[in-house]
Amino acid sequence: MKTALQAKHEFNRTLSLFDSTAIVVGSMIGSGIFIVSAEMSRTLGSPGWLLLAWAITGFITLLAALSYGELAGMMPHAGGQYVYLRESYNPLTGFLYGWALFLVIQTGTIAAVAVAFAKFTGVLIPFFSTTNVWLNLGFVKFDTAQLLAIGTIIILTIINLSGIRTGRLIQNIFTFTKVFALIGLIIMGIYFIKSDISFQINKSIFWDAQSISKEGIIQLTWFGIIIALGTSMVGSIFSSDAWNNITFTAGEVINPKKNIPLSLFFGTLIVTVLYILANIAYIHVLPVRGIVNGTSVFERGIQYATNSRVGTAAMEGIIGGGAAIVMAVFIMISTFGCNNGLILAGARVYYAMSRDGLFFKKAGELNKNGVPGNALISQAIWASVLCLSGTYSDLLDYIVFAVLVFYVLTIIGIFILRKKYPEAERPYKAFGYPFLPLLYIILAVIIMIILLIYKPYYTWPGLFIVLSGIPVYYVWEKRRYQ
Repeated sequence: MKTALQAKHEFNRTLSLFDSTAIVVGSMIGSGIFIVSAEMSRTLGSPGWLLLAWAITGFITLLAALSYGELAGMMPHAGGQYVYLRESYNPLTGFLYGWALFLVIQTGTIAAVAVAFAKFTGVLIPFFSTTNVWLNLGFVKFDTAQLLAIGTIIILTIINLSGIRTGRLIQNIFTFTKVFALIGLIIMGIYFIKSDISFQINKSIFWDAQSISKEGIIQLTWFGIIIALGTSMVGSIFSSDAWNNITFTAGEVINPKKNIPLSLFFGTLIVTVLYILANIAYIHVLPVRGIVNGTSVFERGIQYATNSRVGTAAMEGIIGGGAAIVMAVFIMISTFGCNNGLILAGARVYYAMSRDGLFFKKAGELNKNGVPGNALISQAIWASVLCLSGTYSDLLDYIVFAVLVFYVLTIIGIFILRKKYPEAERPYKAFGYPFLPLLYIILAVIIMIILLIYKPYYTWPGLFIVLSGIPVYYVWEKRRYQ
C-alpha cells in the first residue's frame, strides 16, 4: 500500500505494449499526411521522387526509433529524451531540449493540431471559422476557430488530469479509429476508383523531376534532385515527428525496458507503411502535376490541391460530392487523437525537468490521480497563448531543423554512453550498432546541411530559439542553489 507521500512522487505503471504503440501511432498521425504532399510535389514534381522522399523519411525515422530503443531500455524514466541528453552530455543540453520542447516543439505542435481540428470542424459547422473574428486588436485577433482550438486543448488537458487510464482510453479509441479510416482511404484510392487516367499520367513522368519556383518550372539535375529531396522533406519529417513521445511516459509503461523499444519499432513501422500507401493512393487518384487555376481536382492535381488539402482532393476524386465532409470528420478524429497523445506525453518532460530543479517547482508534483497536473496545466496555458498569437505555424517551420539536431545528438549519445557506462544494463541494444545509428547520423546531417544552405529562413531562427535557453538555464541554476 502506497503512502500519500509515495503517491505524490510515483507514477502508476499502466501502459501496456498496445497502449504504448497507440501513443506512438496516434501522436504521429495528425493532419500532415493529408496536406504536406502538395508542397512536396511542387518541389519535386514527380510521383517517384515524392514517394522516395516519404520512403527516406520513414527509413530514417525507423533507424532513429531502433536506436532509441537502447536508451529507452537503459533509462526507463519519465522525461525520456530529456533524460537521455542529460546523461549523455550534461544538464544544460537536456535543458535546451526541454526548453525548446516547451517553448515551441510540443506546445506549438499542440496549437497547430488544435487549430487544424477547428478549421476542419468549420467545414461541418461554419460558425467555427478564422473569418468569424470576435476581437481584433491588430497585433492579436480572436476568432471562433481559435476559440474551439483552445477549447479542445482545455478539454484534453482536463481528461488527462483525471489519470493515465482515461488518457490511455481516449488515445486507444482515436488511434484505432483513424488508422482504420486511413486504411479505408488507401484501399478506396488504390482499388476502387472509376478510372486510372491519373495513374497513367503519373507513370509517364514517374522520375521526371522538376521544381516550381518564382522563376517558373525548373527541370532538375541530379544535384538539384538531392537538394529538392532535402528541402521537401521538411513536410514529411514534420508529419512523421512525435514518435519519440512514448519515451516521455516511460515512468508509466509496464515493463518499459521491453515495451518502449518494441512500441517505438511497431509504431513507426505502422505509420511509415501507412504514409507511403496513402501517397500511392494519392497518385493513383490525382496527377501530381496540376494547373494553379484548375477548375477540378483533376486539373489542380496534387500540386495545387485547394488549400493544399490533398486528402480531401483525393477523396473527391474517389467519391465525388461530400468528400469535404467525409475528410473533415476523418481529420477531426485524427487531430483530436493526435493532440491527446501530445498533451499526455509532453507534460512528463516538464515534470522531469522540475524534479531536476530546472522548471517550476510545482510541475514536479503528481496530483491525486498520479499525473503531473501542474505540468499539464502549464503546457495548456502556453499552447493556448500560441493559438491566440497565430505564430505557431511559423514557429513549427523553424523548429524542424532544431528537432533534427536533438535527434542526432541523442543518437550520438548512444556511442558516448557505451564508453561512459560500459557496464550499464542494456536489455535492448541498438539494432545494427554501430552502422545503422551512424547511417542515421550521416543522413540527418546531410538533410540539415541542405536546409542550412537552401532554407536558411527555416533553420537559423530555430537555432536561435534553442540557444535562447542558455541564459534561462543559468537563471534556473542560480535559483536552485539559493
